[in-house]
Amino acid sequence: MTNNAGPCTGDGAKDNGLLAIADDLSARVGDLRFRRPVACVYNPLEYARAGFRAYVTRYGAPPKELLILGMNPGPWGMAQTGVPFGEVAHVRSWLDIDEPVGHPVGEIPSRPIMGFACTRSEVSGARVWGWARAAFGTPERFFARCFVTNYCPLIFFDAAGHNLTPDRLARADQVELFAICDNAFRRTALLVEARQVIALGVFAFVRAQEALAGTGCTVTAVPHPSPANPAANRGWSRLMTAAVPGWIPPR
Repeated sequence: MTNNAGPCTGDGAKDNGLLAIADDLSARVGDLRFRRPVACVYNPLEYARAGFRAYVTRYGAPPKELLILGMNPGPWGMAQTGVPFGEVAHVRSWLDIDEPVGHPVGEIPSRPIMGFACTRSEVSGARVWGWARAAFGTPERFFARCFVTNYCPLIFFDAAGHNLTPDRLARADQVELFAICDNAFRRTALLVEARQVIALGVFAFVRAQEALAGTGCTVTAVPHPSPANPAANRGWSRLMTAAVPGWIPPR
């Protein structure tokens, strides 16, 4: 794959190490080839690198005591903006990020990349950043101790354009991919000195436990905020707040 948007450089933002980890991760997963049912792969760390770079350089400075971990990008969130759970409205209005976005190689009509012009809202992203905004008020208060990231940077589609989560890949492909992603997430957690990980969903919980074995970092889980998850439709914000007692500062 190529980054049609070109690298984002020269804006004076301080490198905190997270971008280097992401660039290495992007290169390593970019060398992989996937078996059926995968027909197309998008890598937002390439074509939406400008948005991701703005996110990590503005908000990623260590330490981050709490990491919130998702599975992989959603087609109407990070796929469009480069920001984890990056629903356009919240990324633009709350995180104050609006960057140029290119196009992935082999882009399919049913999964178009419109960047910040995308008018479709991703429910998972709206829930994650909506909760952070309601609980912490400002990005500065949230990112003083917390950070949101994804385990896998890739989006997978089958021949019909259906979204495939990483747990639905061929077993041999999972082994290769997870080894790379485990390493990158462990490096991330150690870099930011994370004390706790809140994994969004069972997949992220299992992978975080595997990646962080022996580090002393606590891993807990809440349901994934996807509307396809019935548990998330019964007050997901309350579940998140209950999972982080003592983390939310008084206003």
